[in-house]
Amino acid sequence: MHRRLTIAIDGPMGAGKGTVARLLANRLGYVYVDTGAMYRAIAWKALQRQVDLDDEASVGRLAAATEIRIDPTPQGLRVFCDGEEVTAAIRAFDVNAAVGRVASHPAVRATLTGRAREMGQSGGIVMDGRDIGTVVLPDADVKIYLDATLDERARRRCAELAAKGERVPFETVCGIVADDDDRAMMRTTAPLRQAPGAIRIDSTGRSPEQVADEIESILRKDPHVSHR
Repeated sequence: MHRRLTIAIDGPMGAGKGTVARLLANRLGYVYVDTGAMYRAIAWKALQRQVDLDDEASVGRLAAATEIRIDPTPQGLRVFCDGEEVTAAIRAFDVNAAVGRVASHPAVRATLTGRAREMGQSGGIVMDGRDIGTVVLPDADVKIYLDATLDERARRRCAELAAKGERVPFETVCGIVADDDDRAMMRTTAPLRQAPGAIRIDSTGRSPEQVADEIESILRKDPHVSHR
C-alpha cells in the first residue's frame, strides 16, 4: 500500500470491534483508537460524581470539562480520565450498564466526536465505535460493520466481566446488551447503522484472528473499497 489508510470499524456492543481493531492495527503498524473507551470514561466519571445519567445538560458539561487520554502500549491501551488511569475501571459492570445512556446524549457525542475526528486526520489509524464510518470519519478509506448474534455478544461480555472477577448472570448481561442495542440504534444523534460502502462481517463463532485475516484480505484486494 502506497499510503497509510484510515480504517473505520463499527458495530454493536460485544461484536469484537475493539479486539479486532487492536489486532489489525498491530499487524499494520497503525495507531488504534478506541472511541468506546472515551464514552466509558465519561460514564465512569458521571457515576463517580453521582451525576444523573439522563440529564443531558449535566453529562454534557461533564464531558466538555473532562480530559481523556488514550496511550497505546505493547500490552494494550491505557485510558486516563483527568490524569487518573481508568483502564480497568471503565470495563466494570456498572459502567457497562451506564455507557449507553451517556452515549445517547447529543451534547456528549458532539464533544467526543470532535476529539475522535482530530485523532483520525493523519491516516495510519484503525478506529472503532458506533458511528465512525457514518459520522466521525465518513471519508474513511475502508469501512467495516462488525456484528454477531445477541447471545454470542452477551457471552463475550460475561466472559470479560468474569475475567475481572465480576460474576454476572447471563440473563442480566443479555438484557444490558439488548438495551444498549436499542439505545444505540434508536437515538436521534448518530444512531448505530451500517455506513454506506461498509462491508458487513459476522464474527459469530469466529476468533478475532480470523476476522482480522478477512479484513486484511479485503485491504489486499482493494484498499479503497469503501469509495466504490
